[in-house]
Amino acid sequence: MSQSNFSRPGAIDLSSLRKPAAPPPGSGGGAPAAGGGASGSYVLNVSEATFQSDVIERSIQSPVVVEFWSPRSEASTALGPVLAQLSTEYAGKFLLARIDVDANPQLAQAVGVQSVPLVIAVLRGQVVPLFQGTLGEPEVRGYLDQLLTVAVANGITGRADPVGPAAPSVEDEEEPPPNPRYEKAENAVGAGDLDGAIAAYEELLKETPADAEAKSGLARVQLVKRTQDVPADLRTRAADNPTDIEAQQLVADVDLMGGHVDDAFNRLISTVQATSGDERNAVRLHLLELFEVVGADDDRVIKARRRLMAALF
Repeated sequence: MSQSNFSRPGAIDLSSLRKPAAPPPGSGGGAPAAGGGASGSYVLNVSEATFQSDVIERSIQSPVVVEFWSPRSEASTALGPVLAQLSTEYAGKFLLARIDVDANPQLAQAVGVQSVPLVIAVLRGQVVPLFQGTLGEPEVRGYLDQLLTVAVANGITGRADPVGPAAPSVEDEEEPPPNPRYEKAENAVGAGDLDGAIAAYEELLKETPADAEAKSGLARVQLVKRTQDVPADLRTRAADNPTDIEAQQLVADVDLMGGHVDDAFNRLISTVQATSGDERNAVRLHLLELFEVVGADDDRVIKARRRLMAALF
């Protein structure tokens, strides 16, 4: 099937899917994933009987990415290994739960799965829609990075424990260890110390101004901090005054945190068109910062850059 973003208004409460049945004795939860060629230290096959313990309860501490797939779908079997490999690379920042829709039709029906593959996330029992269809590794990585930003903003900073054997890398070699250069900033993010993370990333950028990873990390943390305390009348302010750049920028931030990437970009491009001088430049720079959050290789960023250039010139 052709790729498309999955969008479902509002959060979906999954508490109704609770099952009292326990997993088999000695299993320690759901079985490690094996179907579709997808396995790894942070990958579980989940069934209706283990959904409560393996998805709902685990989502309290760390994000759970849920992949609905079918062995009859070539797109599903292609996407599974990509997600599994990324779960190994992210080393517990999220757990991948794989659900075979053919074997678990009630789960698929409860979430409203109409076609596979479908990927959602669960944070504290609530659904965060991610994407539907087959995506390449860079696009999947972009969605995962955005999910982790949302998780931190909601105080979910824990890491999942390994649940299965490590997934082999593409070249059957070990993944390189995390770059210690970013350890201070990443530890601060994990501890919920946003100011400390900002200071650490800024320190890195003073040393190496062209460090793309530090730029992206700084932009993400600053986004989380800006959206911690949002005025209740923010959207009304923005709607009443299209040139109120403070309101427009903060609404765009909130939209981005909620996964409405195109809405955020479109709002700021419209604000660029409605302003001039220093105000226009401030909005432009804010939009460029949001581009850093989403990722330069993301199709939505590439399209928005073109629209921004047209708006400016």
